[in-house]
Amino acid sequence: MEKETFGKILKELREKKGLTLRQLEKELREVTFAYLSQLEVGIAKPSEDLARKIAKFFGYDEEKLVFLARDIPAQIKEIKK
Repeated sequence: MEKETFGKILKELREKKGLTLRQLEKELREVTFAYLSQLEVGIAKPSEDLARKIAKFFGYDEEKLVFLARDIPAQIKEIKK
């Protein structure tokens, strides 16, 4: 089973909505497409506020996205499931 990450979910949500990174940049207005790309590949972690804003934009579970955005050890994430 593939591990769920903030980046994978962000990319899935973006692609389902048919948006490019540049289009999402324009929708969110406070982040660049380069930063969004870093989020998707796991190089960067969003703030809690940004994770909530993204969840609201896509109509996704806010708490789940915020949880995945945090830097929590993998063992604890497994317990949460």
